[in-house]
Amino acid sequence: MDLRINLPESEIPTAWYNVMPHLPSPVAPPLDPQTHEPVDPAALAAIFPESLIAQEMSDQPWIEIPQPVRDVYRLWRPTPLVRAKRLEEALGLKVKIYYKNESLSPAGSHKPNTAVPQAYYNKQAGLRRLATETGAGQWGTALSFASVQYNLDCTVYMVKVSFEQKPYRGMLIRSYGATIFPSPSDKTRSGRAALEKNPDHTGSLGLAISEAVEDAATHEDTNYALGSVLNHVLIHQSVTGLETKSQLVLAGEKADILVGCVGGGSNAAGLFAPFVPECLDGHGPQMLAIEPMACPTLTKGQFRYDYGDVAQLTPLIKMHTLGHSYTPPPIHAGGLRYHGNAPILCQMVDSGLVTPQAYYQKEVFEAAMLFLKTEGFLPAPETAHAIKGAIEAAKNAEPGQTVVFLYSGHGLLDLAAYDAYLSGKLTDYEYPDAEIAEALKSCPDI
Repeated sequence: MDLRINLPESEIPTAWYNVMPHLPSPVAPPLDPQTHEPVDPAALAAIFPESLIAQEMSDQPWIEIPQPVRDVYRLWRPTPLVRAKRLEEALGLKVKIYYKNESLSPAGSHKPNTAVPQAYYNKQAGLRRLATETGAGQWGTALSFASVQYNLDCTVYMVKVSFEQKPYRGMLIRSYGATIFPSPSDKTRSGRAALEKNPDHTGSLGLAISEAVEDAATHEDTNYALGSVLNHVLIHQSVTGLETKSQLVLAGEKADILVGCVGGGSNAAGLFAPFVPECLDGHGPQMLAIEPMACPTLTKGQFRYDYGDVAQLTPLIKMHTLGHSYTPPPIHAGGLRYHGNAPILCQMVDSGLVTPQAYYQKEVFEAAMLFLKTEGFLPAPETAHAIKGAIEAAKNAEPGQTVVFLYSGHGLLDLAAYDAYLSGKLTDYEYPDAEIAEALKSCPDI
């Protein structure tokens, strides 16, 4: 029995899959933050190239992948689908567990799947620089890698608590040639306003987004790039689900349960989306979205319109939200500390296609340690949430069923988090009902 199911380079997908035309109900349109009317696509041209705006609004199920993008993809794609046989044996269950290993990319995560095309389209549009935010640093690493492929400058605003927890992420980002600032920073009006209110502000993805959007909007040669949430990002990430479907056929398997961790929703939705048509026909897998209890957007948030950032610079999007002013506790899974979620994934949750689950930080790290000791690889704290979800799904599965999860990134630059776990310093954070209730009051009444 082969533990690794590999595809040849020729099987790298030639088109991304767009699930939007196949959803049971349409995704609500983004709204102008001032007028509350649907956003004019032309208004997005201040921070995005026309090609990505077209993908954002597309009703076409397939979008061709440019050959220059596929050429860069060849550095690590296709990625293997791996049977976690030793994990199965440790659990003592008659269930098969597979993981799609996205940690093999140059950045060590699934994020380059969208960073590369975003950099490519911006270069084609004549831009000189990209500005972005990052939580744990995986997205910032990916965009800095992608930018250098197309000779673009890159500026990264990294959430301050992660900037301090994960110094090696910042070192790698700078090694690719990008500039990085802890957020909130003194480089933007949004950052300075946050620091004035609280000089010890630990930062949030919503605030870092504000800084990056402001940077892009105030420089003609700069565009904004986002690593999750938006439709075009999730479309690019469909390469993982498309490859997984082909690999399951090669293995003679059928996925009964799919699992992905969720911060903004890009890796989970990228895995799930190509399976949606089967689910709508009643023959698809159960799909589980796993998030942290400290930032339980899908399990505890309200499905409503809200801003994507703290400074209210972005359009209003309908999503599960905890309130754009909410600052999540400083858990080590920095990439999952976002107050909202991708509209596409939220629509899938609202339609009953996806079931969200939330876990505490300590139990997530316990799952990560079991995976490390059985499969040998150190997962990122974000990825560990998917591992926890997959383990629990396997325990509840019927004998003979198959669980597949997305191994979204390695944890080799997250060793401080594991040191905190091993030394007993890891903290579990209770769901802050009162704090989130207060933050939800800041959402517009639409």
